[in-house]
Amino acid sequence: MNNVTPFPAGSGRPNQIGFERQELQRIMNLYGRMVSAGHWRDYAIDLGRDAAIFSAFRRAAERPEYRIEKRPALRQRQGMWALIGEAGAVLKRGQDLAGVLAPVERKLLRIVEE
Repeated sequence: MNNVTPFPAGSGRPNQIGFERQELQRIMNLYGRMVSAGHWRDYAIDLGRDAAIFSAFRRAAERPEYRIEKRPALRQRQGMWALIGEAGAVLKRGQDLAGVLAPVERKLLRIVEE
């Protein structure tokens, strides 16, 4: 009982990448609107060492329709945000979350006739 285990010293790199409050709030706002429009039914969040991933599903037993990935290691290159489609193709990549979510938000637009 007298053995003291030292706390591991960090190398400066976090053990887990996560979403900040404003980022998650924006993603969940989009998710709520897509659920109310009948497009999505389920979601999953994966927080890993290299990336934080939000996956949106039409049905729970499918592959995700969209994946929103945050990879801080790509911040200086292509941008840390990526929108990935169901087939695994990168649909949009950039530095700004709003710009990356724009193709999904366009699905919510409806033409209103007078």
